[in-house]
Amino acid sequence: MLGSRLTVILVAGARPNFMKIAPILRALQRSGHRGIIVHTGQHYDDSMSGSFFRDLDIRTPDYHLGIGSASHAVQTARVMEAFEPILLVEKPDWVLVPGDVNSTLACALVCAKLKETTGVRLAHLEAGLRSNDWRMPEEVNRVLTDRCSDLLLIPSHDATANLRREGIDERRIAFIGNVMIDTLLDRLPTARVLDVPTSLGLTPSDYVLATLHRPSNVDDRAMLSICLSALGVIAGERPVVLPMHPRTRKQVSTFGLDALLAPLRVIDPIGYMEMLGLSDSAAAVVTDSGGVQEETTALGVPCVTLREQTERPVTVTEGTNQLAPWPLSTDGILRTYRDAVSRGRVGVGARSPEGWDGHAAERAVLALEGMR
Repeated sequence: MLGSRLTVILVAGARPNFMKIAPILRALQRSGHRGIIVHTGQHYDDSMSGSFFRDLDIRTPDYHLGIGSASHAVQTARVMEAFEPILLVEKPDWVLVPGDVNSTLACALVCAKLKETTGVRLAHLEAGLRSNDWRMPEEVNRVLTDRCSDLLLIPSHDATANLRREGIDERRIAFIGNVMIDTLLDRLPTARVLDVPTSLGLTPSDYVLATLHRPSNVDDRAMLSICLSALGVIAGERPVVLPMHPRTRKQVSTFGLDALLAPLRVIDPIGYMEMLGLSDSAAAVVTDSGGVQEETTALGVPCVTLREQTERPVTVTEGTNQLAPWPLSTDGILRTYRDAVSRGRVGVGARSPEGWDGHAAERAVLALEGMR
């Protein structure tokens, strides 16, 4: 088996997955292995997925399942039904599933059930992260995917402790670092050339970037009102640009909160490169996104996270991230924001944890090779 070529299916379902599979695919190709891209279509709008393939220079997927939006149960079931025949035809050595979306769990379950039939092994990229909040569908997806996986590729050392507590055999765990940062460091020079802030009439280092999409924040009228009200106050101090997630836009209209958007620079969803450029030049970022917490830490940009807890605590203990006091309040968000801004920006990589160095994908491929 030494030196033999591996066949690896890489699953992408939602926009953060694309940043994770891109460097893995390139690392596989450099090592002479075959990568097969399965795009489940969990995010099916071009502005939410298609642009990512262009921005990250990922080839057209080998399989596009076209699942679309649905309830958690229906979406998971549809991915399982569509992925099973692909697995039976391709019979890869590995299936690599990233992150914590429904597509991740669905493909993990198919692999676990067909392991004896196909001999496939499952690798979970970004394994071991825990919020310990079982109200989050993502937490359910993370834990169950880790239980199904033969190889757990962890981005930070706190994940080892999480997995050890759950009885995971440490021989299945491989520390590789944060593969999302591979993509960030690779694409940052190009993103800076685009100069998105200037094109939007913003002064670099003198605006705030905000993102809101978590159901816990946008599906509750009171919580959404608190978040938008705080952003409105911040906008009185410096411009706040808000790329509006379709889910958030719908809920703002449903709850009759449109007036709260008036102080903000609301724009349509943007591609990865544009978002990276805006994050890189922001005075601060206010978000409820997991990936943005990581990206701001790598960029050295102050971040305020509107969540009760984070599955990425290393961004708080070692990075530039701060959690707003819970339960959220307008005053609590403002206090945390002002404290974050007062600490100021630091250089790219200045606060990056171990393994956030642009070489995580190479270590991931070595780990796959090491478990032949």
